[in-house]
Amino acid sequence: MAMIDTQPVKGTRDFYPEDMRVRTWLFGLWREVARRYGFEEFDACVLEQEELYIRKAGDEITAQLYNFVDKGERRVALRPELTPSLARMVLAKGAALPLPLRWFSIPQCFRYEQSQKGRKREHYQWNMDIIGLGSVAGEAELMAAQVEFLTLAGLNCAHGHSDVVIKVSNRQVIQHFLEGLGIGPDRFAAVCVVIDKRDKIGPAAVAAELARLGVDEGASRAILALLETTGLAEVAAKVPADNPGLIALTELMALCQASGIAHLLSIDLSVIRGLSYYTGTVWELFDASGAMPRAISGGGRYDRLLESFGGASVPMVGFGFGDVVITDILSERGLLPVLGRGIDDVVYPLSAVEFPVAARVATALRRQGRAVTVDYTCRRFRHVIERAEKDGAKRLIVLGGNEVRDGVCQIRHLGGEKREERIPLADMVGG
Repeated sequence: MAMIDTQPVKGTRDFYPEDMRVRTWLFGLWREVARRYGFEEFDACVLEQEELYIRKAGDEITAQLYNFVDKGERRVALRPELTPSLARMVLAKGAALPLPLRWFSIPQCFRYEQSQKGRKREHYQWNMDIIGLGSVAGEAELMAAQVEFLTLAGLNCAHGHSDVVIKVSNRQVIQHFLEGLGIGPDRFAAVCVVIDKRDKIGPAAVAAELARLGVDEGASRAILALLETTGLAEVAAKVPADNPGLIALTELMALCQASGIAHLLSIDLSVIRGLSYYTGTVWELFDASGAMPRAISGGGRYDRLLESFGGASVPMVGFGFGDVVITDILSERGLLPVLGRGIDDVVYPLSAVEFPVAARVATALRRQGRAVTVDYTCRRFRHVIERAEKDGAKRLIVLGGNEVRDGVCQIRHLGGEKREERIPLADMVGG
């Protein structure tokens, strides 16, 4: 029989124990930040109805679905993101949920797309969402949470030489500008999906796609010119003072100033985000050095998503923070921690005769909350101690025939201590 292909499916990953230690560390930071900000964890099924992700605006995500017909003739898909599932769950509970909600999750998501640096066909994503708060205070809190995580992970987010930049825009600036060009709400979402591709396909291709949506050449030029706008003052010079997007951006900057993160924000109208359901603030977080060509994370306000699913409009805002990009960045900067197995004690019976005693010692130590492994290999002492030190164990407990006969065990302290002692076995097993 031919050997099976031992590689994971293209675009996916295996997590060996050393990889899991890093993943657990990363998820632990995400959960700690969520706790500090008062968020509750939730999750949803990884398999959803396909229609949850099919959007008429031409979202790229629709073409990236891992979708199929199941044995019950239902069209289903592996979730490419969690936000639609969140909306479904909020709709299911309705008025029973006490708003505002602060929910977070760390789902595994799947998208059939080209694998490249910072992007795979599956990834884990830290989501934080606030449901039922219409104020941009929600955006400010979420951005502050992202910055807190980055700081805990070891990145510099201080004034002067920050490792990251948060590029922020507001779709209402674009929407009201488009209305002035005669482009109404019926085409707004589709236009946003197109202009979000500008960096990928170039201005000429964007203009061609806009033309297919009925946007004339003059309007296309005006839209592309607006996307070059950066800085709050420049935005204010190009749109009326009563533009709700400009007002929201001004309020957001003031709140971020109060939170101590305003220096990280860069107003940039080229930030659109490719999902059609965004309605207000949108933002993306980048490596300031430019070494990582894609966004580290992104978020936005999506106040009408529930309405598109048949419910009443409820203000919602959130972000998604993938594990692939941030792990790459932390690795390249030498910021990933060196994590051991977390073993406290290795119990080493010299022969099978001592196995029952070793089991009793291990059981007693585990009941004390210690992490214990028993080395039942009966191999040479040199190999046992090498493995124990490699695993980061604090102690090696040796059970030889003579020691057990005399009611004692030999303990070798590992690491920096490097000392040995003999103690009564009764002290180890509790009498």
